[in-house]
Amino acid sequence: MRVHFIVHESFEAPGAYETWARKKGYEVTFSRVYTGEKLPSSVEGIDFLIVMGGPQDPTTSIETCPHFDSKAEQAVILQAVKAGKAVIGICLGSQLIGEALGATFDHSPEKEIGKFPITLTDEGLTHPLFSHFGPSLDVGHWHNDMPGLTPDAKVIATSEGCPRQIVAYSELVYGFQCHMELTREVVELLIENSQNDLSRAAEFRFVETPDVLRAHDYDGMNQKLYAFLDKLSETYRSRNNA
Repeated sequence: MRVHFIVHESFEAPGAYETWARKKGYEVTFSRVYTGEKLPSSVEGIDFLIVMGGPQDPTTSIETCPHFDSKAEQAVILQAVKAGKAVIGICLGSQLIGEALGATFDHSPEKEIGKFPITLTDEGLTHPLFSHFGPSLDVGHWHNDMPGLTPDAKVIATSEGCPRQIVAYSELVYGFQCHMELTREVVELLIENSQNDLSRAAEFRFVETPDVLRAHDYDGMNQKLYAFLDKLSETYRSRNNA
């Protein structure tokens, strides 16, 4: 299995997604666009395309952020979807998936930074890839926006602050507004680069302070993510004889 990450910023690291891929012995490649690395010209050599988050949104222009080409990334995503690849977007990545499929992203009702519960919908509770999540699960959050919904999209999980936490766009394509990849190391990187938001934590219902963020255990949600990824890889293999 070949896993390719599109990474927008050093502090939006793949975390548990990369840990899972390496523990499985999969081939791992990157487009670290913040360093000037190119997007893949073809998805032929990719099985999993994982698009990470970032402070940008899908409307951010190249003039505003020269290393982020929203339209080019959407084109890669669409190519991967049409080729039957497994595609996962996290935060900004989830919004780019929606945009690539014709669904406009939206602002989330609440800013969320911290570890808060998501609640599975009826669709989520009966979805085979999420059956191990249970009715509710505490996961990481670090966002202001949320992905758009195509006519066929199914909302798998919601939270009190955001109605679109996990979206299934198809059997192989998923958007995670939440951050189940967070580890203590990744959280430290995010804290270092989010001082403006964190200094105003008291102004928001769902924004935690750095001390609280550092005190959380992230291993439990990582394990749930690994199980989802295992299930998705089996689904992918069954569809592609991989």
